[in-house]
Amino acid sequence: MAYETIIVDVEDHIALIRLNRPDALNALNAQLLGELVTALQAAQANEKVRCIVLTGSEKAFAAGADIGMMSEQSFVDVFMGDLFTEETDAICRIRKPIIAAVSGYALGGGCELAMMCDFIIASDTAKFGQPEINLGVMAGIGGTQRLTRAVGKAKAMDMNLTGRFMDAAEAERAGLVSRIVPAKELMKEAMGAAQKIAEKSMVTVIAIKESVNRSFETTLREGVLFERRVFHSLFATEDQKEGMAAFLEKRTAQFRDK
Repeated sequence: MAYETIIVDVEDHIALIRLNRPDALNALNAQLLGELVTALQAAQANEKVRCIVLTGSEKAFAAGADIGMMSEQSFVDVFMGDLFTEETDAICRIRKPIIAAVSGYALGGGCELAMMCDFIIASDTAKFGQPEINLGVMAGIGGTQRLTRAVGKAKAMDMNLTGRFMDAAEAERAGLVSRIVPAKELMKEAMGAAQKIAEKSMVTVIAIKESVNRSFETTLREGVLFERRVFHSLFATEDQKEGMAAFLEKRTAQFRDK
């Protein structure tokens, strides 16, 4: 499929999706979100793809939702149209792991999109923020919910109420990003992480993603029970037998996703 607002490359079992609205700092509009969902669903359906990397430009991962798209809409427009719901729900239904490689600005909807990914690798130039309050609105794609779960109430309140940005170093300290690398090394680091994931059993990768995400949805007791039952279930797979045999035989496991 030909895309106008994203660039998609699939190589070595990794789908690299690059947001590509440079004149708008990759602001999220309906077309971009629609194309992103289509590309992610295609990656999900492609048996050759084992991991997904989502990135923007060196200057901006995504500088927010497109204000021009929203400025003239009324409450009835956005409520009855359920603005952003269909696209973000579809993104969250992707079962394969998604790594966000963030450089430059990840603000508003851009920060929220990064948080919808499974983890964030940031360049040392990355800046995260939920500045919607400056527009007379608030975050609407997870900026008060996922951000609070990631960094805690105090920092989430600070960022949402003042609109201040969090730099990469603070984001790593707060737990929003998994690691920081120099901007020139960002894609090498992200693709390297994706390649490591691509070498694992896809059955196990998906089970881990579901289990970690379950921790945000339930109590500790129920979450641990879910984790343990999924752990038990993996003993029914050929990949478990291969992985443990390879360890004992001191060789590299050859997983078959079975």
